[in-house]
Order: sequence, then structure tokens, then C-alpha cells
Amino acid sequence: MTCSACAMRLEKALMRATGIVDAGVNFALERADVSFDTDETDIGSIAGVIRKAGFDVPEETFSFGVDGMTCSACSGRVEKALARLSGVLEANVNIAIERADIRTIAGSVSLEQLTKAVREAGYQPQITGTAEFQDDADQQHREREEAKLAREKRMLLISIALSAPLVLHMALKFIGIEFEHLPVVEVLLATPVQFIIGARFYKAAFNALRAGSANMDVLVVMGTTAAYAYSWYLIATLGENATGKLYFEASAVIITLVLLGKFMEARAKRGTTAAIRQLMDLRPETARVKQEDGSNIQLSIGEVVTGNIVIVKPGERIPVDGEVLAGYSEVDEALITGESLPVPKTIGDTVTGGAINGTGLLELEATNIGEDSTLAKIIHLVENAQAGKAPVQRLVDRISAIFVPIVVVIALVTFISWYLFGGSFEPALIAAVSVLVIACPCALGLATPTAIMTGTGAAARSGILIKDVESLERAHRINAIIFDKTGTLTEGKPAISHIHAFSGTEQDVLRTAAAVQQGSEHPLARAMLERAEELKISLPEVTEFQSHTGLGVSATIENQAVVCGNLEMLQERGIEPIEPERAHDLEAQANTVVWLAVSGRVIGLIAIADLLRPEAIDAVEALRRLGTHTLMLSGDAERVAAHVGREVGVDKSLGQVKPDQKAQAVEELRTQNYIVGMIGDGINDAPALAAADVGIAMGTGTDIAMETAGITLMRPDPRLVAAAISASRATFRKIKQNLFWAFVYNVVGIPLAAAGILTPTLAGAAMALSSVSVVSNSLLLRSWRPKFTK
Repeated sequence: MTCSACAMRLEKALMRATGIVDAGVNFALERADVSFDTDETDIGSIAGVIRKAGFDVPEETFSFGVDGMTCSACSGRVEKALARLSGVLEANVNIAIERADIRTIAGSVSLEQLTKAVREAGYQPQITGTAEFQDDADQQHREREEAKLAREKRMLLISIALSAPLVLHMALKFIGIEFEHLPVVEVLLATPVQFIIGARFYKAAFNALRAGSANMDVLVVMGTTAAYAYSWYLIATLGENATGKLYFEASAVIITLVLLGKFMEARAKRGTTAAIRQLMDLRPETARVKQEDGSNIQLSIGEVVTGNIVIVKPGERIPVDGEVLAGYSEVDEALITGESLPVPKTIGDTVTGGAINGTGLLELEATNIGEDSTLAKIIHLVENAQAGKAPVQRLVDRISAIFVPIVVVIALVTFISWYLFGGSFEPALIAAVSVLVIACPCALGLATPTAIMTGTGAAARSGILIKDVESLERAHRINAIIFDKTGTLTEGKPAISHIHAFSGTEQDVLRTAAAVQQGSEHPLARAMLERAEELKISLPEVTEFQSHTGLGVSATIENQAVVCGNLEMLQERGIEPIEPERAHDLEAQANTVVWLAVSGRVIGLIAIADLLRPEAIDAVEALRRLGTHTLMLSGDAERVAAHVGREVGVDKSLGQVKPDQKAQAVEELRTQNYIVGMIGDGINDAPALAAADVGIAMGTGTDIAMETAGITLMRPDPRLVAAAISASRATFRKIKQNLFWAFVYNVVGIPLAAAGILTPTLAGAAMALSSVSVVSNSLLLRSWRPKFTK
């Protein structure tokens, strides 16, 4: 709000909304006090009214682990419980990483309310605070996961030890040896597996049923309890004659196999989050800070502030983002940018916290720390992409919600059919148990999130950061790419491409031109000065320097009048150009020609251009191989744009394009049914990045371009554009494969079990392997790499 009129407008908007009894808006305090009927509206709806009126509502985020979930039906139940809380705008629960991400209206929901909602749903929340304190929470969560995995391994080994003797007589029968356990032995072996080791399934099933839903645990409990109880019935009715007719081994082996599957699944899921763990491991804990008296002290990273002078010794991890004040070294940024070769760093260069210093000593000024650091932003982007849900996952969630009740109905129909037409209770029960045990919603629930986590993690390792699932989903359908020329296909800064001397040597021409430009701040001047510095040319003193706007510069050097500028400047001074056709040819090749004259006579010319990036031609060719239409936009003259376009091989190039026209070019392609990706690196690219289906920003560009974009490339290599599309397509291929096999497994397995072809033990083994196979297939994405040599 900017004035009292704003407050009045908002107040009127609130009073018109359904369910609001009274509303008062205080402009000075920037606060709205609203009384409302909870039966007719809620805080989320009120926030929507405020936004619709043109104002913002502050939000707060919570992220925490949730223990006890076993399948996608569980995560769906937790989501619903959290979403029902007043003030919760969005709740996402990811079964693969066992984490809940909640977006709320600031101050409307307390930690206690979130804790209560998750517990009432039957699960254990691990809440430490808001997302700003996520570092400690993540570390604690990882430690809990390690302990949980070790505990599950112990339980699995005990279960195997108790179940193995029950399987022994089956194995002996297979090789022709008749051997049966006494009923009392089977009871002693099976009961601990069923009720002590299998207690987790009973507890989870109880929580699910209490919350009015059902999950995988309900199926396991129904199947194994039926087999276990029927075995007791046979003992009670047949006594010792029940030997060899019991099904204790079925119930025990099913629980053991499900535990084995869950353990393998947990191990495999850790692989899908390897990228995040690697990034988190890059975060240094301490920094060596230089004091005013010249001494160094070791501070925890939380104590470092912007402006501190940080000392980084050879081989150490750089603790903060900073600018090099002294020293030279080569820095390994592989895990941050994906660049495999060390990058030279010297005075004035920026370094990224988390990178590894090479053989030199660096002194740097801390620029970005904490949540503002590059590494923190990268971690946040990757987590955000991994925690989201693709549109197809929401459909799968709806299927999973009704999956278990449908399976129970199928099992009941199977039992009745076998009993009525087979005339025997025992085969009817065994077929029904097989149906209950083989059905598994877990594979469906893991199909999408595990592929997304692994795919976005592999992309991040190669320097491609995907902002969210929506960007990932749209990127795999991109069939048109728009490049902004400057800074993406070109280096983004002028550099000398050609020197021609009409008198003397090329070095003489460069020495004189660089000398006269010493007083200029023009980008063309910097190009000449940088080349002279590279060649270690000593420059003479300059007097009587003058800058002529739009023309060039003039000065006196070694008692001679020097003019350095364009053709118009020569003509004003009455100086005749030499070989003007040479200059014309260079200009036709997208060069800017600077003439140099000494004492009224031209001695040479220098051609300056924004040079193509070495990877530009390969980048366009890679997109062509993907079947992608390419367009290049530039604010330069049409002739310059056309030349660069031909050189890199784009399908079409446009020059003299203003920033707002770049967004129009995006819209024009979209009207032609293209899915458009736009790549840029500057503020003037932000409107077009926002207008595109997927905006792609160079990581060396401005913050506003990176914030607008759905994908950020962490190093200035345009070949990563095709790589980003390739990573997205590879991820969605895995999602389709996973969903196909998850559906086929259930569609084929359930009828086979109902037909009596699969025993309960085989059904349990198949169920355990289904989830493991889906996660393992997703893990194959870890080997994805861009298809080019760095």
C-alpha cells in the first residue's frame, strides 16, 4: 500500500467478499484485521481476495522430515491433513525423500499445529523450525536416516534368520528329501516375525484405517494375518495332523520379503538424493578471517559477515562467495558449475563458496554469505525442483488413493469365486492372500519423484539448475529456442579481431591506439588496452586528451597529434582514409572499425567485435540434432545480426530488436504452436525470459535474469541449452518407463494371483521387487552427462 486510498480500496474489497463479517485496514501499520465466518471462508480465500485487490500477503515456509510413511497413499494422507489447516496455502509431501514442504500465510500457522496435524494423521514429524534454519534440520534428518537404515537392517537380518528354517523344508522337498517341522516349531519361529518384526505394518495399517484411508500396510497385514490365523485354525482342529499343512512359512516369508524390498528401496532412494548430499557437503563450517592488525582468526561460517577479508590457503575449500583482493590460483568449481577444468582466478575475479582452491594463496573480500550465497541458492533450486510434483504425479496420487480399496474388493471376489466354484476354503484363502500381497501402490508412488530427483540431480552436477518441476516438464517439449546474441552466443564484451598497419607494424598501431585510449572508459577502449596489456606493451604518456562523443578520441603523444575514431571523425579532420574497401569488408563481418591517424596521416585500422563463444556453433548444431528450431535476436544492426546468424548456423536471425520486441518474438513463435525456450543473460532479457515457456539464464548474467528463468546454466556454455533439453527428455523417458512397468506389474500380477498361479511367497517376492526395480531404473539417470567434450 502506498497511500490511504489503497487501504480503503482493500477494505472495500474485503467487505464485499463472502464470509467476511468485518474488516479494518491500517495504512500506517500495513495491517488488515478481519473477522470472518469459518463455515463460509478461510484464511487462504481471504489472502486470495487481498491478492486480487492488487496487494501481497507475506508468506512463511516450513520444511521438515516425516517418519513412518510407507507408500504414496501415506504421503497423500499427510498432505490432506496439513492442507486442512487454516492458513496453509500449499502442502507437498514427497515420499521419496520423506519430507513435507508447507507454504503458509505468515503467522497464521504455528509449529505446534503442524506437529499435531501430522501426528493425528498417524506419522511422526521432525520439525525444527522455518526453512531459514534448514541446514541443521537437513543434517539431523540425514543422521536419523542413517540410524533408521541400520535399525531396519538389523530387523531384516533377524527376520531372515527366523524365516530361513521355515523355508528349509520347502527346499529339501525340492531335492527329494521329505522333512516337516513340528507345528510348535513353526509357531515359535513365525510368531516373532509376525507380531514383533511385523509390528511396523500393524501400526501403520492402524494409523491409516483410523484416518479413514488404506495403504500398502493394510494389504500386507490382511494377507499375512489371514495365513497366520488359518494356520492356527488348522492346529486347533487337526492337532498334530496339521504337520505339513500349515502356512506359517507364507506369512513369515512375506513379511521378510517385504522388509527386504523396503530396505533395498531405502538404499536405492539414497542414491536419488546423492546430488543434494554432495552439494550440502560442500558447505564449509569455518573461515580464516584477517583482522585489522594483520592476524588471522578461525570463525564459524555463521560469524562471517559481508566485507570480511578471508584467507584461503592452497587446497582448502573456499568458505564464502567473494572477490579476490590478492593472489593468483586455479579453482576447481566442478561440483558447482560442472566445469571439469580448474578456472584461473586473480585480482578482481569472483569466487564461489564451496569451490576448492588450487596451489595459490588467495585473499578475498566476502560478498555473499548464508542464504544469499551461490551454493545456498543452488541447493534451494535443486531442492525446490526435487520436492515438486509433475502433473502426471497428481494423477498417480489419485489412483493410489483408491488402489487399496479396489484390491481388497478384488481379493474378496477372488475368495468367493474360488470357494463357490472350487468348493474348498483353503485354495480360496491362498488365492485371496496372494492378491492382497502382490498388489503394491508403492511402485506407482515412486515412479515419478525418484526419476525427477535423480534427473535434476544429474543435471545440477553438469551445471544445469532447474527451478521447479513445471520448468522440467515444459523443457522436455521445447521445439524452438531463441538466443539473445550478446553474452550467450558471443562473449558479451568487445575484443580486437583484426589489426592492419598501413605504416609501421601492427604492434606500433596497437601501442599508439592503446596509448590514446588511456583516458577513455568506452568498451572499445578497454578492448585495445586489454590487448596491449596481454602483449605487455609499455604505453607512452598522453597529453591534451579529448573525448568526442559518437566519434572517438584525440590526444598528443610524443609531440604528435593522434586521432583514433570512426570514419566520420577522419572526414571532419580532413583526413583521407586508406583502402576504405578493407574497412567495408570488415564491417560486413560484424566488426566495428576504428581508424588511427598520426599527424594527419592514417597509419592503421583496428577491427573490434563481440567475438563468438568457441562453443556457439556446436550449441546450435546440437539443438538442430534435437529437432529444435533456432532464432537469434540482437539489438545490433540487421547486417551484424545476419552475419553472426550465418556464422553460428541459426535458422533465423533478427537485428535492431528492442527488449520489449524480444518478448513479442517469443509470443509470435508460441502462436505458431512452438514450445519456446528463451536464453539470455541481461536485464533487458528478463521480459522475454518471463514470456517464454521456459526461460534459460546464463549463470554469469544478472540476478534478475536468473530469478525470471526456469533453468539457470552455471557456466557460460551455450551447449548446455541442448543439454538441459536432453536432461529433461531423459527424465521424462524414465518417468514413462517407471509408470509403464508399475502399471503392467499390477495389471499382470493381480490376475495371476487371483487365478492361483502365484503362491503367497512368490507374490510377496514380486511385490518387494516392484518398488526396487522402479527406483533402480531411476538411478540409471545418475550416469547422464551432456553429450559433448568440455
